[in-house]
Amino acid sequence: MQISEFGSWATPFTADLITQSAVRVTDVRADAGAVVWSEARPAEGGRVQLVRREADGSTADLLPEGFGARTSVHEYGGADWWVRDGVVWFANWADQRLYRLGRGGEPEAVTPEPEVPRGDRYADGDLTADGTRLAVVREHHPKTGRGAGDVRNEIVLLTEGAEPEVLVSGPDFVASPRFSPDAGKLAWVAWDHPNMPWDSTELRVRDLASGEEIVVAGGPGESVSEPRWHADGTLYFLSDRTGWWNLYRLGASGTVDPVVVLDAEIGVPAWGLGTGRYVVLADHRVVFARWSGGIDGLAIASPDGTVTDLDTPFTAISALRPAGGDELLVIAGSPTAEPSVYTLTAEGKVATVREPRDTGIGAEYVSAPEAIDFPSGDRVSHALFYPPANPDFAGPAGSKPPVVVVVHGGPTSHAVPVLSLGIQYWTSRGFGVVDVNYAGSTGFGRAYREELHGTWGILDVADCIAAVRWLAAEGRVDGDKLLIRGGSAGGYTVLAALSRADTPFAAGTDLFGVADLQALAADTHKFESRYLDRLIGPYPEMRDVYLDRSPIQHIDAFTRPLLVLQGADDPVVPPNQSELIVDALRSRKVPVAYLLFEGEQHGFRRAENIRRSLDAELSFYSQILGFDLPAGEAIEPVEVENLRP
Repeated sequence: MQISEFGSWATPFTADLITQSAVRVTDVRADAGAVVWSEARPAEGGRVQLVRREADGSTADLLPEGFGARTSVHEYGGADWWVRDGVVWFANWADQRLYRLGRGGEPEAVTPEPEVPRGDRYADGDLTADGTRLAVVREHHPKTGRGAGDVRNEIVLLTEGAEPEVLVSGPDFVASPRFSPDAGKLAWVAWDHPNMPWDSTELRVRDLASGEEIVVAGGPGESVSEPRWHADGTLYFLSDRTGWWNLYRLGASGTVDPVVVLDAEIGVPAWGLGTGRYVVLADHRVVFARWSGGIDGLAIASPDGTVTDLDTPFTAISALRPAGGDELLVIAGSPTAEPSVYTLTAEGKVATVREPRDTGIGAEYVSAPEAIDFPSGDRVSHALFYPPANPDFAGPAGSKPPVVVVVHGGPTSHAVPVLSLGIQYWTSRGFGVVDVNYAGSTGFGRAYREELHGTWGILDVADCIAAVRWLAAEGRVDGDKLLIRGGSAGGYTVLAALSRADTPFAAGTDLFGVADLQALAADTHKFESRYLDRLIGPYPEMRDVYLDRSPIQHIDAFTRPLLVLQGADDPVVPPNQSELIVDALRSRKVPVAYLLFEGEQHGFRRAENIRRSLDAELSFYSQILGFDLPAGEAIEPVEVENLRP
């Protein structure tokens, strides 16, 4: 074992390895004895390809060159494709039109050419049982460019040879159109500004013959999602009416009957459309995923309400879909395996459909997450802590490792306890990593989620600081070598933490974060255009608070070095937010580095940019903390302006 400064350790988890053969599996469906899934491929510029695996084990890519299954509805997409009897419908990234792809054929557009390029976007479709009609979410943009004005979200009916027929219009947002088994009824979810889908939504059902419409559940203070019809006509759905996203169904007399009620989250925040967290079997048993204590897992509920945990290796489940009979499909991962595709029986038996990536690296190099609870003021907050792990190295005697605070996005998201090579990149080099589930994170109930209402930029920062101070007090990290990184909403928290005069952080990395809340409120896309009403307060009535919480307004207190990474084509947090903070720090001679990545949107999807951003961040920290970069790795340095007198 070699003694070397923390951060300088040689590691097999290089940026090249992280992007080599990297694929993110985004959804899965069963179809006529086959399995179809979608893969986001960094090596192909982030294109989403569809892969079909036949019963004999043979696989084939379905989309020809120039096509990718990704929608930009709500800008975050989701539910980009669906399949029936060998026919695939998908939203194409390049033009956002909906296409039909039959076996052995070429994609054929089934929606009209929009008035403006990418002006009509489609997602989250559902076919009638006979395959003749398709209900789908359409987001209509009457003009190009940014801004939420005049964007219209509705549910339309597509029938071969006919123009789209508007079925549902009026609400600010709609999702999850689902036909009843006899196609006589349509269920969907709707909500209006200033709500986000995890705040307040309604589940509606319309009789398509009579036009009679009812509100099944939802309303102020209740988030309803994932409606599913059983073959016998029973409607199931998720609701957080008890403070936790649990499972309910519509009773024969119109009552809402509980099916699974736990102090755990079956549901997840609907940043993307088409989430899948439960499957109802033919006999009304329900297999479901549930977050509890920061860890995901699987369980089954019998019709009498008895819940039994399933013994699987999974700690994070991103999709659960029916596969016929008592079998299901699941996209899931664990602390030692990236998410991939598996079959699952109602008894918990797991079989691999798509092998997760084999890095060839021994388990001794992998840092496993530890769920921790720690005091933050008069509250208790949560995180996942990853200690350094590398059998070939140890730090100098008496020294403690630096720690990187990871601030997830959203802020309505959460730390995920699954193998992330991006985290192992740091831990195998001698860094500790703490992925903080700060106030506002999901997975801990509605009350914890709502703690961030009106306190964004305060409690999230306090929880990140409390996490590292607790770890330092426990003797697990060096309290003088605290680093913080985050993207999007997490990038805002990074900037808010570093713009405090009493910040404990030595440096930070902001990935496409928000520097000016007022500018964001005035110029963002429709889905999030009223999000800040709850996180900060209504604008412009509370303009003074927006100014006070904006890091750009506290630039005089900003003394710590900052690395900023930004996508040039980001529609959510545009480059001007990054350029505001970079220019301000330059003018004050604060150490700063800025990398702008052409062709990237909100989050980096291209392999070359993922590699460059990781290595640039390591180079940045090495210059700030004063350790040498590992020998033998071709790491391109990043230029830090104003670092030396």
